[in-house]
Amino acid sequence: MKLPVILSFLLLAAGLSADKKEKGFKSVFNGKDFDGWAGPVDNYQIVEGAIQCKKGKGGTIYTKEIYANFVVRFEFKLPPGGNNGLAIRYPGKGDTAYHGMCELQVLDSEHPRYAKLDKRQYHGSAYGMAAAKRGHLKKAGEWNEQEVTVKGSTIRVVLNGTEILNADLSKVKEFMGGKPHPGMNRKEGHFGFAGHSDPVSFRNIRIKKLK
Repeated sequence: MKLPVILSFLLLAAGLSADKKEKGFKSVFNGKDFDGWAGPVDNYQIVEGAIQCKKGKGGTIYTKEIYANFVVRFEFKLPPGGNNGLAIRYPGKGDTAYHGMCELQVLDSEHPRYAKLDKRQYHGSAYGMAAAKRGHLKKAGEWNEQEVTVKGSTIRVVLNGTEILNADLSKVKEFMGGKPHPGMNRKEGHFGFAGHSDPVSFRNIRIKKLK
């Protein structure tokens, strides 16, 4: 075959493979505005097609749609020392770390300011309940890829191709600071971002519902 034909064939094959891999996923952010989102959206902004928490602002914004079991794929970028979180099965009010199923940490874990945290506070951890493996974040300022699977009481996190958390929260008996998490057994809720004053960015957010 001539070179252009070969290239076309390869591109078509790659496209088919990508479509198959993404089958069932639905984009939940259009890259332009907060259509489909609720919560304190005025504390966030759209920067180059990404949701970004405004510096000095925060709060939990969340999808209007409710999810039970699901997989979410997205990209995120941390500024130096950046701190945010994923709201999992969030009820729409309260602190998602305690009133939602959990808050999954989104954190520049290797920054000096976080040198003495509890191991259940580093990136990818179910805050205060289950610790994620460290060492797989890209440098601050670079885009990371992450996939989170929530099914029943289990939660799995894959960061840049490496599994960093695979936990069954129903089996957690010891909590950070001895503080209980009353929402950990929630069966459904919203998905969102829990801002903590830092300009952390999220883009290409896709969710697939599971049975």
